[in-house]
Amino acid sequence: MRAVRSACSEQGGTARAIVHALKYAGWTQVAQGMAERMATLDWPRDVVEERAFIVPVPLAPSRLRERGFNQSALLAEALATHWRITARTDCLERARETTSQTRLTPGERLANVSGAFRATASARPALRGAHVLLVDDVVTTAATLNACAAALHAGGARILSYVTFGRAPAAGDR
Repeated sequence: MRAVRSACSEQGGTARAIVHALKYAGWTQVAQGMAERMATLDWPRDVVEERAFIVPVPLAPSRLRERGFNQSALLAEALATHWRITARTDCLERARETTSQTRLTPGERLANVSGAFRATASARPALRGAHVLLVDDVVTTAATLNACAAALHAGGARILSYVTFGRAPAAGDR
């Protein structure tokens, strides 16, 4: 893990409303504004120089059918335009279905996503030695992002960084 950035805290209010509008009300156009905010985040110089491409956290096929879109992929595509790099939705896939993380404890979240992702065989050449940026809408415990990172690393990625729109409050936050 090289760097982790989130555009805003998601303790409630506007940020949470924006994420919920995207995920649960289908307001896909808000992804553009979210990505604009994410694009302004400050990164260490080496991350900016080395990042090869952006990979969104994949949705389970059933959730994708239900929603009709992957919010993380929308963010990745919009962010890629700002950063002038490629968004790759073909690098990572769900190896199995998982339950929603929203009501799980940190330990349950970790168990829920353990082994749930895998790097695709076709993406392994591109992943080999690459610095990959993982994109998700919100980070809570980082269980999902860490499981995705483990799969990408097993697939050949050398360095991983995370970028999210929101960050849920952590223990000790004021």
